[in-house]
Amino acid sequence: MIIRKENPSDVGAITDITKAAFTNHTYSKNTEQFIITALRAANALTVSLVAELEGKPVGHIAFSPVTFTDESENWFGLGPISVLPEFQRKGIGTKLVQESLNLLKDLGAEGCVLVGDPGFYERLGFKSPNGLKHEGVPQENFLALSFCNRIPEGIVHFHPAFLATK
Repeated sequence: MIIRKENPSDVGAITDITKAAFTNHTYSKNTEQFIITALRAANALTVSLVAELEGKPVGHIAFSPVTFTDESENWFGLGPISVLPEFQRKGIGTKLVQESLNLLKDLGAEGCVLVGDPGFYERLGFKSPNGLKHEGVPQENFLALSFCNRIPEGIVHFHPAFLATK
């Protein structure tokens, strides 16, 4: 498996991977592919990596800037992350997260937040933060990982592209 930066020829495959990965997802509104398109259009994809097997893209992960009510800076939101259904539960998502977190650290990021399954993300070092929340999301599904030994406080706001519906 190769993990690499997105290139322009990957856009269609990323859309297809994302749609397929979220089609039957319990908490999805099936807008994740629109979110990625809107992030790309806003030049807000800080990190966009593709997992490739035998020359075929099978997974994708995106990171974009987030803001906080306490005005903390240099934090990013993970998501969406997607892997084609037939390749899920084979370590591809874990590898995408690990490689992208290393890239974020190299870029000088202070940390990362996400909305997701604590069973998956807690084993990668994420924790539900005290004093920080994302409105409308159960606290156990809102997770953070600090690279600087400090977690912002208050409310996090993901990029407006997360409101995209088409």
